Amino acid sequence: VQLQASGGGLVQAGGSLRLSCAASERIFRFSSMGWYRQAPGQQRELVAGITNGDYTNYADSVKGRFTISRDGAKNTMYLQMNSLKIEDTAVYYCNARRVAVGAIMDYWGQGTQVTVSS
Repeated sequence: VQLQASGGGLVQAGGSLRLSCAASERIFRFSSMGWYRQAPGQQRELVAGITNGDYTNYADSVKGRFTISRDGAKNTMYLQMNSLKIEDTAVYYCNARRVAVGAIMDYWGQGTQVTVSS
């Protein structure tokens, strides 16, 4: 499984970006997918997740600003980020998880840098 993240960049505070994560196989074969981020010196944290049943969850810090979605026809997951804050600056990683009997398999994209300036 390969995940290709894109869409990061430099944006001013208050601006918007949309991240994309293209998967090498049908995304509905995954139990869930999500976006994580890691800022310098900090642990990787879950930003937003979406399950196969389209249940979504968000970190408190991004609720109301970020929206996770996916397009099965394109095998792509998205993260729409609005009202960006300086503290959103981080490398963003996409994740896909497959749950089988007795095993959990996590797949990661390569990361895309998001930098929010004042």
